[in-house]
Amino acid sequence: MDIRHLDLLRELAGRGSVTEVAKATFRTPSAVSQQLKSAQREFGMALVEPHGRGLRLTAAGKLLAQGGADVAASLERVQAQWDSFVGRPSGTVRIASLPSAATFLLPKVLASVADTDLTIQVADYDVAEVEFAALCADNDIVVAHSLTGVRPAGTTGEVVVPICQEPLDVAMGAGHPLAGEPWVVPEQVAQYAWIGVPKGYPFDTVLASVRGVSGTDLDIRQRIRDNRLIESLVAADELLAILPRFTTVPGAGLLLKELRGVPSRRHISAVMRADRAERLAVRTVLEHLRRVGSEVAEAHGASPAGPCNEART
Repeated sequence: MDIRHLDLLRELAGRGSVTEVAKATFRTPSAVSQQLKSAQREFGMALVEPHGRGLRLTAAGKLLAQGGADVAASLERVQAQWDSFVGRPSGTVRIASLPSAATFLLPKVLASVADTDLTIQVADYDVAEVEFAALCADNDIVVAHSLTGVRPAGTTGEVVVPICQEPLDVAMGAGHPLAGEPWVVPEQVAQYAWIGVPKGYPFDTVLASVRGVSGTDLDIRQRIRDNRLIESLVAADELLAILPRFTTVPGAGLLLKELRGVPSRRHISAVMRADRAERLAVRTVLEHLRRVGSEVAEAHGASPAGPCNEART
């Protein structure tokens, strides 16, 4: 059994197309197709089948792709044991993160590994919740978020570890009619105009909850992704918005109010492929992420992440 064939099928399962596998592995699509044919000859049955304009794995292909994932995880586990034996983690850990979480997590994490043999490469992605899982193909740790639970939508099969929980507050200008309230509830905020986020982004779930509890269709004037832009617009007008507590700094005409009566916190989690989660370097960086997350949550009076339960299903 050629391990390279198992790895190829694993890549196809994760990336979805021959073209994407070719890009990721620095090969031509023709070369990848030839290797798939070689794998099918080795195993004596069809491992892929036509699907639309591309290919998809057959039941046999899926079984072997899972075997490839198991082999990769085992190899990384041995590497982690060796790293522990020699006494230090080393290598590069690639992190993909939503910008607002990276802002409060990564400066301290980078400082923590400055004098070690670890290198962290960071990339920021402002995407819908279901798009974070795809980033696991090219990154060791994906810092994602969800309002419905620790596991973001679309990450079934990946290892998911909680980092922290962050309250989501209602942002408003200092001159807003609700500025004098100690906190706000759905029936109050539903009466005013809003700046929302694109549909499919977690913060939109809060507005859907406000709509459901208040029974009022919300007046959403804008849908914007950049939190700093939202802050400036809220401070300059009588608009409301949902903003994360840890990286939103009240002042200069901007206020934050706790929203009561609906779920209004997000779970920030690390999402990883099972094989990469075995690396000692990845586990070390993950420990730093959880430590910093807990420290920031405590400083803002928020709940910690909870036990480090690694979920794969």
